[in-house]
Amino acid sequence: MTFLDSFLLRAALAGVGVALAAAPMGCFVVWRRMAYFGDATAHAAILGVALSLALSVPIFAGALVVALLMAVTVSTLSGRGYSMDTLLGVLAHSALAFGLVAVSFLEGVRLDLMAYLFGDILAVSRMDLAVIWAGAALVLALLWWRWAPLLTATLNPEIAHAAGIDPRREQLVLTVSLAIVVAVAIKVVGVLLIAALLIIPAAAARPFADTPERMAAMAALIGATSALGGLWLAFQLDTPAGPTIVCLAAGLFAASSIMRLLRPGRV
Repeated sequence: MTFLDSFLLRAALAGVGVALAAAPMGCFVVWRRMAYFGDATAHAAILGVALSLALSVPIFAGALVVALLMAVTVSTLSGRGYSMDTLLGVLAHSALAFGLVAVSFLEGVRLDLMAYLFGDILAVSRMDLAVIWAGAALVLALLWWRWAPLLTATLNPEIAHAAGIDPRREQLVLTVSLAIVVAVAIKVVGVLLIAALLIIPAAAARPFADTPERMAAMAALIGATSALGGLWLAFQLDTPAGPTIVCLAAGLFAASSIMRLLRPGRV
């Protein structure tokens, strides 16, 4: 028996890995008000799952490619005669519907669709774990490399232009990072709950962080706590692990909101 033979240990490591990747991305999603953008990218991933199974390629590769295509398409078409919310609504639900229809045409493939929609963290293998942590490391490396330009472009595009920073290039970095997070998080929380894992920890951390870096760190802590605590609750209550993780994150957000309201000196 090796260190990673326990399925609970693999599940815990997978949850922490996804939380570390999603936390800083979630902060930028909150700052840029891109919640629906993240949701659309996640919904597109189910089409990537169907294509991966049809072409016999790794699920991660198919989900990553389709999520990237969705994110790039939205970035390209936005501001060209389409409002952002309309464009995201059309593409998100269309990609999800096409993915579900494509799955129904697959023959000779045993597919647990619920596992991809809501996650199956308890079935994470050692290979899945390696992919999750490699993806998380890549996302963190990208954000570490571009943190200052990304932050400047997020706060004020005009100042970014004056400083020689191209906001569209930084948007592309965010797009790639978001697609990677979506691809690695499918196994943990599924395509329907990825956006929640992105947004809720960041939103819970926001009232108590006085710097962007601290907010990202607190979001990572809240995300990891949600993953580990959600797994424990799912084991104790015999509930689905992915939704339970998101429920705990929502509870932490509610607690942080109440604490903010009760904080002395609040204006």
